[in-house]
Amino acid sequence: MSYFDQLAHQYIDGEWRAGSGSWDIVDFNPYDGEKLASITVATGKEIDEAYRAAERAQPGWAGTNPYTRRLVFERALRIIDEREAELSAAITAECGGTALKAAFELHLAREFLREAIHLALGAEGRILPSPDDTRENRLYRVPVGVVGVISPFNFPFLLSVKSVAPALALGNAVVLKPHQNTPVCGGGLVAHVFEEAGLPPGVLNVVVTDIAEIGDALIEHPVPKVISFTGSDKVGRHVATVAASHFKRTILELGGNSALIVLDDADVDYAVDAAVFSRFIHQGQVCMAANRVLVDRSLEREFTEKFTARVRALNVGDPGDPATHIGPLINSGQAEAITTLVEQAVADGATALVRGATDGNLVGPSVLTGVPADSAILRQEIFGPVALIIPFDGEDEALRLANDTPYGLSGAVHTGSVERGVRFAKRVETGMIHVNDATVHDEPIVPFGGEKHSGVGRLNGESMLEAFTTTKWISIQHGRSTFPF
Repeated sequence: MSYFDQLAHQYIDGEWRAGSGSWDIVDFNPYDGEKLASITVATGKEIDEAYRAAERAQPGWAGTNPYTRRLVFERALRIIDEREAELSAAITAECGGTALKAAFELHLAREFLREAIHLALGAEGRILPSPDDTRENRLYRVPVGVVGVISPFNFPFLLSVKSVAPALALGNAVVLKPHQNTPVCGGGLVAHVFEEAGLPPGVLNVVVTDIAEIGDALIEHPVPKVISFTGSDKVGRHVATVAASHFKRTILELGGNSALIVLDDADVDYAVDAAVFSRFIHQGQVCMAANRVLVDRSLEREFTEKFTARVRALNVGDPGDPATHIGPLINSGQAEAITTLVEQAVADGATALVRGATDGNLVGPSVLTGVPADSAILRQEIFGPVALIIPFDGEDEALRLANDTPYGLSGAVHTGSVERGVRFAKRVETGMIHVNDATVHDEPIVPFGGEKHSGVGRLNGESMLEAFTTTKWISIQHGRSTFPF
């Protein structure tokens, strides 16, 4: 039995079961259109049951010794190590991810599980002084209770684990809703790994559904105290609005329009390597991807020639073939949207140095230059294999172009002087930026998140404590207080 046969269900209170909706979410392989699974959607009834199960299970889980809690994550790590080939095959089948992408995703998922092991012991308290000599002030870090997690389709296993694991490690229970295009890798596989690792029933629940069925029930429900959402800024804005109206905290990891900037003293060959990876990893379906490659005019010709030569050599096709660099986009809607975006940019006056063909969900890479300053493509997230090369004259113009976007997630600057790069990086309006590296980068202990329309809050490391715990003040009067009446 494949993972898709085994895990194509709701997972509520430790039971694998069908939803009670009147229609199914059909899970397709984006490369060949093969039907992988059919899952009857969860309704508001299952949403309530999942949250109530989490609410019942959470106090017992929070009361478990954190040294015992962390054993679950140690076992989960071993399971992933033992089944890496099977998990990689599932990512390729459901996401259209190449072997490189699957390895990258599973590597980072393991890193976040390792950090969760340490995080389980990280909720430290404090004792603060008081102006009253006989009073003692204690601050406790306590779990928020139940967390709702909504994960995306591009790195579904990783980006579910990234919120689920720390929330669980800190004593919370979780209800996870994966994206409807990746219900198994983003939901069922996560539940399966933790179930086998010994997580008690009800502590993690997975609901596979769609907003067309449940509306805002996942966000409005009274049980969850925090909603962790990864996805588009449009949906993130709605999540934040609804959650705020119900006094819930949100962690929003949203879209990007990152720039990779090549200054006049950069190593061109290395910058080309970084730019090709930053733009085309997982078909460009990465929030941190380098949509825009800004190149000093003195290097424009050399960089462009080398970059376009590398892009033309990328293999497009079956993600199951180890030689493939670019597999399919997640669905036909995405493929059509990217194709239309390129067509519109060319109609606006851009020049296509490389023009990728579209065949079903396969969209070949495109490289555009001469993009008019008022073209919409410059300021939006391009979730596909399209690179924009934009020349600049000097650092000030590079900075203006880099910041001319409503987003501020990631970025990179290439230069022969590290300190010059740091000075430039400090002026870029982005939550993360890397000197002499790719724009696509994540580490488990470094705060991850964006500015402007790219999100609110941070994940990773100590930021997880802020995201998934709250502080509780308990004062103790060892003497006697005096009261005015």
